[in-house]
Amino acid sequence: MRDPEEATDGPTDPRVHPEQSPGFDVDHAGLEDIEVSREDVTIGEATPRELSAADTSLIASETAQEKLERLATGDAVERQRAALALAEEDHDPAIVEALITAGLEDDDADVRQFAVEALAKLGGERAGPAALEMTADDDPWVRAEAVVALDRIDREAYADRIEEALDADHHAVRRNALVSVFKRRGEGALEPLLDAADDESERVREWAVHLLAGVDDDRAREVLAETADDESEPRIVRGTAARALEADPGRFRRQFTGALDRGDTTLPGEDHLNRQPDL
Repeated sequence: MRDPEEATDGPTDPRVHPEQSPGFDVDHAGLEDIEVSREDVTIGEATPRELSAADTSLIASETAQEKLERLATGDAVERQRAALALAEEDHDPAIVEALITAGLEDDDADVRQFAVEALAKLGGERAGPAALEMTADDDPWVRAEAVVALDRIDREAYADRIEEALDADHHAVRRNALVSVFKRRGEGALEPLLDAADDESERVREWAVHLLAGVDDDRAREVLAETADDESEPRIVRGTAARALEADPGRFRRQFTGALDRGDTTLPGEDHLNRQPDL
């Protein structure tokens, strides 16, 4: 059953941009078509300082040791910024260990999320096991980020855990797992994609029909056609399905650079989550 209250299922990732969803650029005829219930968008009361936590340019000139000190002793905003900034340093065991500690033990969920993101960028033999442990975090957005990290660190080695995340209790975790499974299995991901096309979350359904564009199968086309014509679906999901029907599956797979496969971020703190795949 689809949940009409999914937009209010908890605090969102502050770096999620709904305009980067697959169907956001569908042409809307008027104001009546604007979707205002995007599940990744909440209205909060963050201060300007909190909103600038992802701006690592503010400490770009600091040494790695100074950033480590911020991560260890700063307030939540300073720790968040330091975690992200440390991802830009050269791989160093001390940095990796500090990020692992922050990702597993910090009392601020955003710090833990930024730490696992940075850890995935630095990599190394300690990164994978730590990110795996972080998939059990109490906060769903940390768990979702940990799936991104496992995909980046070694998609094949952590395939079993990523597949398990397809059944997670939070839409962001399921969505990220789905993208990773498609990137690994290609057309072999048909069954989980079909399942996800009926997910209770519109965001997961949106990504499922988008990814079905890369599957040359009658069942995929049938689901896409049904979704495109389903008036009960949000306009953004229907539009994504309609575009997927028009895509060439082979070309889609060859050119897919989806949410979990960006080498670098384009804005301070902007993560791989919710990036718009190229069609």
